[in-house]
Amino acid sequence: MSEFMYEALDKGGKQIKGIIEASSEQIIVEKLEGLGYFPLKVIRHKKKIGNVDILALPVLRNIFHRVKFKHIVTFTRQMATLLDAGLPIIRALYILQEQTESVVFKKKIGQMIEDVESGAALSEALARHPKIFNNLYVNMVRAGEIGGVLEDVLLKIAAFMENRQALRSKVRSAMMYPCSVMVIAAIIVTYILVDIIPRFTAVFEQMDAKLPTLTMMLVHASNALIHHGPLVIIGIAALFILFRKITKTKPGKLLFDHLKLRLPAVGELYRKIAISRFASTLSTLINAGVPILQSLEIVRDTSGNEVVSRAVEKVYTSVKEGETIHIPLAESKVFPPMVVHMVAVGEETGAIDHMLTKVSEAYEREVNDMVNALTSILEPVMIVFLGVIIGIIVVALYLPYFLLPRYFGT
Repeated sequence: MSEFMYEALDKGGKQIKGIIEASSEQIIVEKLEGLGYFPLKVIRHKKKIGNVDILALPVLRNIFHRVKFKHIVTFTRQMATLLDAGLPIIRALYILQEQTESVVFKKKIGQMIEDVESGAALSEALARHPKIFNNLYVNMVRAGEIGGVLEDVLLKIAAFMENRQALRSKVRSAMMYPCSVMVIAAIIVTYILVDIIPRFTAVFEQMDAKLPTLTMMLVHASNALIHHGPLVIIGIAALFILFRKITKTKPGKLLFDHLKLRLPAVGELYRKIAISRFASTLSTLINAGVPILQSLEIVRDTSGNEVVSRAVEKVYTSVKEGETIHIPLAESKVFPPMVVHMVAVGEETGAIDHMLTKVSEAYEREVNDMVNALTSILEPVMIVFLGVIIGIIVVALYLPYFLLPRYFGT
């Protein structure tokens, strides 16, 4: 398969350009004519530096492999608009392929076009690209196809994705400041250990006396970093990789998620985010027409927290056996009584999607308020933290001068 650049005229005489992947120029011409276009030029598209295909380079292939979130949201909204205007799915995909800025996404849309032209449903074409369109996205589109309301479902998906991304961005922005302070603190401490401590160590050696424990710890840390720096870096990297490996296993992730929910202050934030995600995802799926059992399976797999996933698994089992949703939610001890009671009311009135939306909105507001509060508190806390670290180092350096005055002629 190769990529071809084309120029053609539409029915109104307007010139259009684009890139399509196909096995030959003739197929491109036939596709354009089938869409009602008049082909002017079809040539092979090359993205090369010299004789090297830049996208074939391993480094660049990894960089360009991902499709940005904003491109997926734009694709979803524009697809809904085009379908609502009465355009066929294939024609809409061709237009979106031409408009997208991402080279990788353009290629993926081309593959979806081929699948749909071969007789596959749009949901089936999307499902063949799980790294771009997750299980939730695909199942909502499938429900929209079955119910004949695909454009409405696509708009709901776009709104859902934007709301989730906004919440995620807000939390990440709040965490940027403490992370930045930690990096600065690490750089300062490393500089002190590598450059400042050795100068004091030379003076301490002339003192020929037993140094205080705090000072000895600082000297040993400096020697370890200076003489075994690469080993220290490798050790830290190994611990980080080991931590990532453990947290990717189900038991490790369950333990880590338990710890996250029990952290002071931040744990409550994680809990509220998990509840908001659970409520918004489940309400969106039910509202889109996805069956309740299938919706619970998707929520379980996309919750982002193993503790919540276990709770949803119990809910799934309960509903499968003809029982209620709110009882296993209460037994899980993850969801507060207010959430449980609102879900119970939703089940009794037959408006569970509406009640879940209310829960999601309430917890999104609480998350926003908590993030704002934590942001205002974190700044002075991190300044004090940085000051304490520097203060401990200064005290450790000058402590011998106060404890061993005889070495200085007093």
